[in-house]
Formats: sequence, structure tokens, C-alpha cells
Amino acid sequence: MEIGMVGMGKMGGGMTQRLLAAGHQVVAFDRNPEKVEAARSWGARGAASLEEIVSMLEPPRAVWIMLPAGDPTEGVISTLTSLMQAGDTIIDGGNSNYRHTLRRAEALREKGIFLVDAGTSGGVWGRAEGYSLMIGGAGQAVERLRPIFQALAPAPDKGWGHVGSPGAGHFVKMVHNGIEYGMMQAYAEGFEILRAKSQFNLDLTQVAEIWRFGSVIRSWLLDLTARALHENPDLEGIRGWVADSGEGRWTVKEAIDLDVPAPVITLSLMMRFVSRQEDSFAAKMLAAMRNQFGGHAVQRE
Repeated sequence: MEIGMVGMGKMGGGMTQRLLAAGHQVVAFDRNPEKVEAARSWGARGAASLEEIVSMLEPPRAVWIMLPAGDPTEGVISTLTSLMQAGDTIIDGGNSNYRHTLRRAEALREKGIFLVDAGTSGGVWGRAEGYSLMIGGAGQAVERLRPIFQALAPAPDKGWGHVGSPGAGHFVKMVHNGIEYGMMQAYAEGFEILRAKSQFNLDLTQVAEIWRFGSVIRSWLLDLTARALHENPDLEGIRGWVADSGEGRWTVKEAIDLDVPAPVITLSLMMRFVSRQEDSFAAKMLAAMRNQFGGHAVQRE
């Protein structure tokens, strides 16, 4: 099957290689010509612009966008909308807000163009292990693209599914990332407790390896944690500053709108904010209050 791929970053590049390995034809485009050349070396056809990628594909076309959410995705979808025709499909595999997907899908529907939202998980390991794909969109568009999804997934019948109408894929991926925040925070706190118990001089790498097999908390995240500890047991040189892609925030906002309690996901998001504070004014206020009401000592800078 033939497909266009826009965005040759780590995820887009890995997906391109996986599709080519499965025998599909890929036309690749990226703003960076070097990345397009890399795609050519893998066996893809390269395009120099969005106009060219559309012209190189046979109708009904399918173009997969693998770009950051927000303006980059908005701009490319806007341009593609003016270039594509009824029956074509745009697949957004990035982490777009599902509300934006709903809006875009409605605008494209008026032109007869399908928008399929493919919530994609797997990171840099997806090329070898396969990607988890949460697909939203019209049934006929999703069914036509089935060979693509089957090639990208861990197995043709595992790790992917059509979860609902346009927007559903990005909604499911949003919640997936919120859960991920909570799991990561729990692991991080657990290992910090282990490290703080100096009496036992615990080998955190050994503990992680033990937990990886047979324990009820084994997971791919734990596998990656063990790998990180093997490479750098004391995490030397790593600053404790943690970013968030936005999906954790959207999950928390959605939980509030739906009156669904989500304390773990919410607190894990808050802890990422805490990690970015070099000097917490709130912590200073807590120390000052304890000093005022209880005479507790205050540490001076």
C-alpha cells in the first residue's frame, strides 16, 4: 500500500522504516532535507514539499502526519486540505488535543476528506517492537488503511484498534498518557524511598531487575527504569527537571469536566511542576509559618 509520511523525526522515521520493511511504499517529506535523504536511503521516495508529496501519491491518497501538536499540525493540515480531494485521508499520528481533532474532522468532512486520528505510543522502540495505535475515524477510511495499521502494530491483530469516531483515538491516547504520568511517578517515588534507606545500602539496579520478573508491578516502564539504572546507577549528570507534553494537563481538565476523581494523575502532573522550581516560594512560606506558630527552626540561605 502507498502512503505519504510528513515528519521524519524519531517516531516518523521509525514508522517509515517499519512500513518499508513490511513492503509498503512510502513518500517521505520533512522540512529538513537531510531527513528526507535518510528516508530515501531506507527505500522511500522523497518529496521536497507538501505539494509534491500529494502529487506523487495516487488517489485516493493517504498522508500520515507525525508532528508536534498545535501550530505545526494545524498548519500542515490546513495546507493539505487545500491540496487534497474528496476521498483522500489525512492521518494525524501526533498528540493533538481531541477537541481540535473534532473541529478539524468536521471541516474536512465538508470537503469529502477523511481525518483519522491515530493515537500512537511506542516511542523510539516502536520501530523494533511495534506501535500501539488507538484509531479514531470513519469506518470506511480506517478499514482502507488496515494494512498500514497492521504493519505498524506489534502484530496484525494486537496492539491496535478502531476505538471510535473522529477524536476518539486522540482521547484514548490522552488518557493513556495521563496513566503513564501516574505510573512513572510511583516508580520514581518508590526508588527514592529505597535509596533513602542508607542502612541497607540497596542496589537499585538489582532491585529493578528482581521486580522485572514475576512481580505484580512488572511493566515496560520498569524494564526501561532498569536499563537506565544499568547505564547510570546514580543518575549522575541528570537534572531533576521533568517536562510535560500537555496530555497530562488535558486528562486532568477532562476529569474535572466529567466529575471523575483522578488524584493520582493530578498529583503526578503537579510533581512535574515541582521539578521545575529552582527555589520554591511556597516551601519558604511553609517554613516561615512553622516558625511563627511553633517556633520551629528556619534554615537560612
